[in-house]
Amino acid sequence: MYAILDIETTGGKFNEEGITEIAIYKFDGQTNVDQFISLVNPEIPIQEFVSKLTGINNNMLKNAPKFHEIAKRVVEITSDCILVAHNTSFDYRILKTEFDRLGYDFFRNTICTVELSKKLITDQPSYSLGKLTKSLGIPMSNRHRASGDALATVQLFKLLLDKDVNKTIVQNSIKYFDNRNHKLRFKKLLEDIPTVQGIFYMHDKNGKVIYLGKGKNIKKEVNKLFLKVSKRAKAIQDRVQKISFDITGNKLFTILKFHLELETLSPKYNVKKKNKRFIQNFNNDNFIIIEKGREIGEHAIILIQDNEVYGYGYTNLHYQENKLDILKSILTPIKNKIVSKNIIKNFLNNHKVDKIIRL
Repeated sequence: MYAILDIETTGGKFNEEGITEIAIYKFDGQTNVDQFISLVNPEIPIQEFVSKLTGINNNMLKNAPKFHEIAKRVVEITSDCILVAHNTSFDYRILKTEFDRLGYDFFRNTICTVELSKKLITDQPSYSLGKLTKSLGIPMSNRHRASGDALATVQLFKLLLDKDVNKTIVQNSIKYFDNRNHKLRFKKLLEDIPTVQGIFYMHDKNGKVIYLGKGKNIKKEVNKLFLKVSKRAKAIQDRVQKISFDITGNKLFTILKFHLELETLSPKYNVKKKNKRFIQNFNNDNFIIIEKGREIGEHAIILIQDNEVYGYGYTNLHYQENKLDILKSILTPIKNKIVSKNIIKNFLNNHKVDKIIRL
């Protein structure tokens, strides 16, 4: 069952708006089985431009019921229904705000006909309710009044249900108030991530890296990020569509690759810290750092030549490490010499490595 609604408001600052009119049609997938339409006294003035747009003025609302007087009816008609609206995030937010003021927790699953239309009716020049209904030949009266807009949304939603031939797109478009779809998506994203040392890349729908992370157990680190509730974490959770990773095998390579990738990729949601640009010289000009590799028998190698970081990589055979020309052909050259040099120098000052071979 669906509760298809439209709300008109006073306008004003975010979360300070008041409802001036509400229309809700209870829809069973075929026809409207109930309805509720009412002007609402918001107890605050309507913004002038909104009044011109909707035709609703302050005088019309003097004797209208206040929200607390209609709240029970709103709860009843939307109970056990999925809320549907054209730009549901707006209408649902306004309703939740009004109920919050009354100290009542109002939670409903939602579907947005803007998002659904973009999936099922492609290549439209505009997805605004007025232009979309006109393009589809859906009759509309009383534009920018709750009842007129809600009825047009009913007809649009009916069309969208028909277009969803396999009955999967509408179902997959439901946004659950308990974040159930997020949780299922997070579980799927976590499936292929190993419990090993490394770095991980979070990609958006276009494949762009929006966040870079690292850890001794990358699966654990990703899961921790999915459990956070900060504004930044929520933004990452909403946008991540794919996670890739690099196994590093040891802490030094994890730190080094993480900072080099940060410099190269500049992911949107990583906190940007200013790297210290002073140069720390090594105690020796030419040497090789050998650390644990990603698997048994593999070594992680960093080559220092003429007191500069040449490159890093992995070897499987001792002769690769003993012949400098072969080693240099295997290693990945490092471009950012200052950052990598400071990272390696600081690591050597504070940690032991498996082996250092002086050349």
